[in-house]
Amino acid sequence: MKEHIISKLRESADLKLRFAKESVSEVSHAAMIIKKSLKAGGKILIFGNGGSAADSQHIAAEFVNRYLQKRKALCAIALTTDSSILTSVANDTSFENVFARQIEGIGNKGDVAWGMSTGGKSPNIIKALELAHSMGLKTIAFTGQDKSKVEKFSDCCVSVPSKSAPRIQELHITLSHIICELVEKAAIEEKASTTKETSKPKPSK
Repeated sequence: MKEHIISKLRESADLKLRFAKESVSEVSHAAMIIKKSLKAGGKILIFGNGGSAADSQHIAAEFVNRYLQKRKALCAIALTTDSSILTSVANDTSFENVFARQIEGIGNKGDVAWGMSTGGKSPNIIKALELAHSMGLKTIAFTGQDKSKVEKFSDCCVSVPSKSAPRIQELHITLSHIICELVEKAAIEEKASTTKETSKPKPSK
C-alpha cells in the first residue's frame, strides 16, 4: 500500500513538472484574459461536470471572496450551482444545454466563459464554449490530452498531457489556484496604484 501511495504521488508530481516545461504560457494567457475582462467590468462564468463542477464552484469562491489576500470581490459565477436551472433546462430540452442556456441569459461580450472537461468531449461544455465564442465572450478551456473538440472554440486551451482523469483534475485545480493568485495580485496592485494617484496633492493654480 505504501508503494502504491508513493507511486501515485510521483505520477502526479511528474505530470506537474512535465506541464511546467511545456505549457506554462497557456496558463499565463488564461490569467491575462481574466484580468483584462475583470478590469473592463466583465465577469467570469465557470462550468464543468462532476469533479470539474466542484472545481468550478471552488474557483468562483476564490475570486468572489479571496484567495490569499483581503481585497474587493471579483465577479465570478459557477454555472453548476442552481439546481432549478440545471434540472429545468435538462428536463425541457437536453442536458447538453444546461450551461449554454445560462451563458445565453447572463453572458455579455467581454465576459469570460471558462469550461473544464478532463476528457475534452463533454457535449454541454463544447456547446457552451461554442455559444460563448459566437457571442463575443472570451473562452478558456481546461482539458486533458484530448483537446481537439474544445480547442476549436477556445481563445485559450490549457491541455494537461494525460488521459488519467484524477491526475488531470489535480493539475487543473493547481493551475486554477495559480491563476487566482495572479489575478488577485493584479487587482490589489491596480487598487494601490489608483489610490496612490488619487491621493496625490493637486497642484495649486
